[in-house]
Amino acid sequence: MLVRRLDEAAVVEWHRLRAHVLMDAGELGSRNLSVTWLTLPAGASQTLRSQEEAEQAYVVVRGSGSMSVAGDEQRVAEGDLILVPPATEHSLSNDGEAELACVSIQSPPVAASELYSDQLAEVAGYDDEDD
Repeated sequence: MLVRRLDEAAVVEWHRLRAHVLMDAGELGSRNLSVTWLTLPAGASQTLRSQEEAEQAYVVVRGSGSMSVAGDEQRVAEGDLILVPPATEHSLSNDGEAELACVSIQSPPVAASELYSDQLAEVAGYDDEDD
């Protein structure tokens, strides 16, 4: 059995977003999945993004916020699963007062460096002087 614990996962931060890379593309012998634990502090949101080849599922594990998929925006909360088809623009925002955490699964796998590049993970309200 292969186990990667959250506190052992590589952490990558982009502005106010934090991703724990639980399983990057090709790691742990996986051929078809990549998995990250994503946290957004209160007031943070991702810009619209899409993955051409990968479908993606988010599972909210803590907090609540809003998810936009192909222009359809809905409230999401702990326990909700959101499916994002390939090549579909989507964004996640935390308009609550507590941290929002979700697990993101991609198939086929997408490398964390591609998934969360600065270009894709800009946060609303980010100011270069704050970096």
